[in-house]
Amino acid sequence: MAAKAEEPINEQAIANIYSAMRSEITQIYSKITELEMEVSEHSLVINAIQPLDPARRCYRMIGGVLVERTIKEVLPAVQRNKEGIEEVIARLNEALEKKKKEISDFEAKYKVRIRKPDEVKEEGGRKEGSAQGVLVGPAGSNE
Repeated sequence: MAAKAEEPINEQAIANIYSAMRSEITQIYSKITELEMEVSEHSLVINAIQPLDPARRCYRMIGGVLVERTIKEVLPAVQRNKEGIEEVIARLNEALEKKKKEISDFEAKYKVRIRKPDEVKEEGGRKEGSAQGVLVGPAGSNE
């Protein structure tokens, strides 16, 4: 990322990089959730067709095309797909932990803190002794 190639020069650049990192984490979370739903659907299908006669006909959607197969043919494929999705979820969880560590290191390096919604409201009419609510700031100012 740009943070590794060259150091950010101002608070806005740091805020943009931080925002992008948080966005990546959010995307990973949503992808994990989506895949967990697919695993759940695969489990429902497996539990529904497992006790049935292996010679019985069933239908499966492959690439948008509905095909007729037997349970004996479909069940192993659905189980393999489920296992593959679970492996992807495990890799995404590893990537998520890596990103969380990266963002916490970034927060520590640049002393990032997140504004609270009430601090943003107070900015218009500041009260005496209230915090200024700076989103991000470099460790040493005017560098």
